[in-house]
Amino acid sequence: MHEVIKMEEAGLCVPDFPSIPFIKGDGIGPEIWEQAQRIFDQAVYLTYQGNKAVAWRELLAGQAAFEQTGSYLPEETLEAIKESLVAIKGPLTTPIGEGIRSLNVTLRQTLDLYVCMRPVRYFKGVPSPVKHPEWTDMVVFRENTEDIYAGIEFAAQSVEAQKLITFLAEEFKITTIRFPETSAIGIKPISSEGSKRLVRAAIEYALENKKQFLTLVHKGNIMKFTEGGFKKWGYEVANEEFADQTFTYTTFDTIKTQLGEEAAKQALKKAQHEQKLIVKDCIADIFLEEIIARPKEHQVIATMNLNGDYISDALAAQVGGVGISPGANINLQTGHAIFEATHGTAPKFAGKNKVNPCSVLLSGVLMFRYIGWHDVADRIEHAIEHAIASKSVTFDFASQLEEAKEVSLSEFSQQIFEQL
Repeated sequence: MHEVIKMEEAGLCVPDFPSIPFIKGDGIGPEIWEQAQRIFDQAVYLTYQGNKAVAWRELLAGQAAFEQTGSYLPEETLEAIKESLVAIKGPLTTPIGEGIRSLNVTLRQTLDLYVCMRPVRYFKGVPSPVKHPEWTDMVVFRENTEDIYAGIEFAAQSVEAQKLITFLAEEFKITTIRFPETSAIGIKPISSEGSKRLVRAAIEYALENKKQFLTLVHKGNIMKFTEGGFKKWGYEVANEEFADQTFTYTTFDTIKTQLGEEAAKQALKKAQHEQKLIVKDCIADIFLEEIIARPKEHQVIATMNLNGDYISDALAAQVGGVGISPGANINLQTGHAIFEATHGTAPKFAGKNKVNPCSVLLSGVLMFRYIGWHDVADRIEHAIEHAIASKSVTFDFASQLEEAKEVSLSEFSQQIFEQL
């Protein structure tokens, strides 16, 4: 009766009783998952009255996997995720000084999960360091497989680093490495193909969800061929593949050059009236200023791997922190997707029934939307909103809210369960 989700020509084919793997995670992961799974199951039951249900399948990764199998990421786990397409996971320990460089990066690279999608929105009542956190409502599309996260780097004074530095000096006459004898060195690959498929996914999302703005965030003023290339290729996707549905700042600049600034402004106004998606770009450091000063001007963000890492956490801080920030890693071509908590394993809190479960819960919301069970996702999201509004919250919120009551992980989860 239980079947795996499949990718067909028309898109995901989701059975009524899909088999979905989960990884509890390390540290606080198992206790969060215990609460999250019962909330997921109850939300599905209340929505479909037994006509649909998830068949959960536990997989091993991280410290628990190493203790049982001697591997932090067993081959069986990878194969099961490949077969099932969709999976959800808690935070994983990354071994220090040995083994896999990063379990999360390894999963993304192995499955080519090129989109890291991080929606950032405010839940009423959540403590925030900004005056108007409700103005922050963005979805970040972070390229997930390239940039310095591709892992091409060599330690200072290693044979590999010295060979590469010597090669650059002799073959390309590079003289800008200030201390070549003691420099570590890395390579930053940014491709047109990788950039375009990421921007394409962001544009499709923006159009489907009727967003007004999409911003390409880059540092192309300094890194002209990598990050500058990302900007150039992103605009190419918008202008060549979505010309009837978008108005880009490159088009604006062309009109301005040919016909003058007033004509360009009128063209922009016309595009806005026609509800076209406005595609613009922003230098990364300026963007980090604007998300605080003028967050309403940005809705969907497309950016590269490292920028996306910084931006996602900076935005999360404005609406309550990574404790309530969900994440999705997706390959829209193969259908593979892993939904995950964006916080760490927090070992000092493990087993204390203390932490906030919302990152995993909201990642589950993303998962249910991905498989088309939108009513389930809405039910969980609304229950979280009501639980936070009650001001009986976990310690991370209670310490910052006036007249708040601190409750345990299980007590807060029970409130969400009852609000379903």
